[in-house]
Amino acid sequence: MSTSAEPLVQVRDLVKHFPISRGIVFQRQIGAVKAVDGVSFDIRRGETLGIVGETGCGKSTTARLLVRLLDPTSGTVLLEGEDIAQRKGAGLKALHRDMQMIFQDPYSSLNPRKTIGSIIADPFVIHGLHREEGERKKRVQDLMDRVGLNPEHYNRYPHEFSGGQRQRIGVARAIALQPKLLIADEPVSALDVSIQAQVLNLLRELQREMGLTLVFIAHDLSVVRHMCDRVAVMYLGKLVELAPNESLYGFPRHPYTGALLSAVPVPDPSGGKRERQLLSGDVPSPANPPSACRFHTRCPKAQELCATEEPPLEEKGRQTLAACHFPLTEDEVRLRLPAALSAAK
Repeated sequence: MSTSAEPLVQVRDLVKHFPISRGIVFQRQIGAVKAVDGVSFDIRRGETLGIVGETGCGKSTTARLLVRLLDPTSGTVLLEGEDIAQRKGAGLKALHRDMQMIFQDPYSSLNPRKTIGSIIADPFVIHGLHREEGERKKRVQDLMDRVGLNPEHYNRYPHEFSGGQRQRIGVARAIALQPKLLIADEPVSALDVSIQAQVLNLLRELQREMGLTLVFIAHDLSVVRHMCDRVAVMYLGKLVELAPNESLYGFPRHPYTGALLSAVPVPDPSGGKRERQLLSGDVPSPANPPSACRFHTRCPKAQELCATEEPPLEEKGRQTLAACHFPLTEDEVRLRLPAALSAAK
């Protein structure tokens, strides 16, 4: 799909800290979980932006901040130049017509007491659209057909559908209001591999037909490569690399990105020799992250500077932004990545 250089969403210095309290009657804050800690990026109109990283890096929290399911501790999210934090009441309700979300677990994101017809119709009811029951039912059945569900199953309940079909129900609900921005939070991670491709292809098809801007959150780098125009890599609440798809997979600059890509399975191991980059230690706690560069405690290239001075997210060539004092060189990339990925250069 063609993309525009004009940003639909602008994120600036976004922060979300969850307080840690002690005490039962008189609670006092003793710390904070720094889930998202100063993240800035743009989402271009019509593009698919991937957000990747290990569990607990802040991907899902960022997604919820984008659609105001959570309020930020500080920072701004601008939709078409307007700060969404200023939306209240009817304005906030209108915001949710423009920004919708597909959740990770298709089993817990649907109300088991409601029919799927009622679930998909909820956006119409909430926003006062298609008030006449017959018209609303027709709209819902059109949506069901559009996402590959049998419209005759309108009165069935979620437990009567498979995981893949339930996720299609979630997709139908999310696109009902024709949003400008659709956020998919690991939409296929709970599905069988055989079903994942069907849901991914459905999202790509809907994006082309509806002109959607898509934020795709995942930890599977192979899926992200298939889906996304640009990729943002997060580590412990920080954005460490942001690059076009072909640049990130062909020549990653941040050591953390290189380690993630070195772990991607190779279909034909004889096609290219590589060195697997194993990271030492565990991911530090977001309640007590390392100083300066948060990756320095596990980074094979870390030096004293990395523990004392936080690297800025800045241009490292090939339209790539990376937050690293000592980015990967071409020789290091060639050694660590399989030929299939290096060929993307």
